[in-house]
Parts: sequence; structure tokens; C-alpha cells
Amino acid sequence: MSPASAYAPGRVEFLGNHTDYNQGVVLAAAIDRGLTVAGISRQDEAIIFTSKTSGAGIQTSLQRLQQQADERWANYPLGVVQQFLNEGYELRGFAAEVSGDVPAGAGLSSSAAFEVATAGLLMKLHEIRMEPLAIAKLCQRAENEFVGVQSGLLDQVTSVFGRANHLVYLDCQSEEVRTIPFPAGFALVIAESGVRHSLVAGEYNRRREECTAAAEALGAESLRDVTPDHLELARASLDPVLYQRAAHIVGENDRVWRAVNALAEADVAEVGVLMNASHESSRTNFENSTPELDQMVTIAQSLPGVLGSRLTGGGFGGGTVTLVEAAEAEEVVEALRAKYAEASGHRPAAFVCQIADGAAAAWKL
Repeated sequence: MSPASAYAPGRVEFLGNHTDYNQGVVLAAAIDRGLTVAGISRQDEAIIFTSKTSGAGIQTSLQRLQQQADERWANYPLGVVQQFLNEGYELRGFAAEVSGDVPAGAGLSSSAAFEVATAGLLMKLHEIRMEPLAIAKLCQRAENEFVGVQSGLLDQVTSVFGRANHLVYLDCQSEEVRTIPFPAGFALVIAESGVRHSLVAGEYNRRREECTAAAEALGAESLRDVTPDHLELARASLDPVLYQRAAHIVGENDRVWRAVNALAEADVAEVGVLMNASHESSRTNFENSTPELDQMVTIAQSLPGVLGSRLTGGGFGGGTVTLVEAAEAEEVVEALRAKYAEASGHRPAAFVCQIADGAAAAWKL
């Protein structure tokens, strides 16, 4: 039995915050940081996962898959194993090790990278073929059903479908996936606030419940089907919190569509304006920002060469994404580090992101 490995990148959410599980639209990009899961089949039904970074590990069995209370990181790959079994695939035991450089809790979807890379390893070890969208949806189910985070499809689709120097556009209602060229002469800067987020903690799922309740109150199947006019007409009769949540999602969908048009017209300044508006909506309507994220975004927006900045990912901690002129990118990184450290006492990790290929390209699917 030969060893095998599979790599999957993290992702940065460019625009379209919490829209995916509301059947909305989103723009994201695979990044040049990711995870590799390497392993080898066993003769028995034992499953062993170890982390090269921390040295932590778990051992369980194909017949006794259950959530790991102490080593929660292992629930992401174990959820993928469970989904392969649910699909009827006959698996053998295996030992695997995860390694990589996408930080956990930074809003860059290390969890989806872990899931997708695990799926790739299982496909290689068992000679299974699967279409790219099916891989992404299987990994989403793993996170929903085994881990317990009711995430949408954005993270896994971006990790699978990413393309170098392109944004991934995902319509979660039609499941259309396409890539859009990222504008030449510009770059993305990613910065970590120093506040780790844990979506399992409950705020993410609470927001999803609030969005579902808002759609029901508006008589819609999902917030994707709610127009700005419809929302304003119903505002007086809608619970104020549910109105805020709906206003964010309806506004985010509109901002994504406007950004797609702006990118087609090379109006990068307009894209930056939309990013700034997105963060303000996250702060005031969706309330998934933090004082640290707000501070980091405000600093970034004040720097020369910056067109727009916003939180990225689930929020409640994590990081930010900033659209900058490429010639100013390294200076923005250094200034952001210094000014945020001066304001907060924490020197953040920050880097210029290279938009990379996703797993489908790496695996030649």
C-alpha cells in the first residue's frame, strides 16, 4: 500500500458576508496558504490523525466514529470520513498527518482546507473519482452534520475551484461557479486581528437561525428572494434585530453583483467602496465584527494605496482583507502592523496574499 497526500488551500472571502447559507452570491479567492493531509492505508479499521504542527493526535475506528470532545480539530476530517461512509464507499483504516501554513481561527477557512484535503486523500487511497462540486458539497455536509457548524458552501467551493489570479463567483441558489479575473496592478493584504474565532461557539449558528427567521417573517424561502424594496415595506412589522440581519444579507448580495459589474468595467475604486460598505454593514447590521476588527479596518482604510478593507469570513474575531495598489502592498503591510500594534498592543500577522489555484487544479480533476 503506497502512501498518498492531498493539498487544499485556504480561502479569503472577498465580498458577500454570510450570504452563502442564505442562497446568495459571494466572491472569494483561494490563497497561497493551505493544508496537506498525507497518509497510508492500514490492514485494520483504525483511523489515526496527527497534527505535525502541534503533535496532537487521535485514534478511532471506522466502526466507532464519534465527535472528539478534547481534540476538536479532528472532527473536521472525521466528518469527511463519515460522509464517505454515508455515500456507501467501502473504506479501509488509515493513518494520516496534517501539516500546513493556513492559520486556524484567522477567518481563512483552515477547516474547509482540512476537509477538502482529507477528501482528496481518501479518494487517492481508495481510487475514488468524484466531481469537484460533489467534493465541495460532501465536505460542507461534514461540517454541518458532524462538526455542528451550519456553514454554507462558500469555503469548500473556493478551496476546490480556486484559480490563480482569479476570484471565484458562487451563486448558492443556482450553484453556478465561475472565475473572474482579479484586476492587474492590485493585490490583497490579509491581516489577523489576534482575536481567534471559533464558529462552533454558537454565534455563527445563531446568525443563521436569525436569517431563517427573517426570511420566514418576510414570506420568503430565503433572504436571496427578498428585494430592498420588499424589505423596506416590511420594516415596520419586522423585529428590529431580524430587520438588521436581513438588511445585511440583502445589501451584501447587491454589493456582490455591483462588484462583478465594476470588475468587468475595471472600476476597481468602486470595488473598494463596496468593501468598505460591507464592513460597515457587518459592524452595524450583522454585528459579527469586533472592536479589534473595526480598529484594523479603520487603520487600513487610512493608508495610502488602499481602496477598501473589511472583515473576512465568519467574523467574531479572525482577520481582515484589504484591497491595495500592488506597488504599495508591502508598505501597507508594514504600516498596518505598526499602527495596529501601537493602538492595540498586539503586533498582527499580515501578508500580501497570492491568489492561488484550488484543489481541483492541484489534483488535475
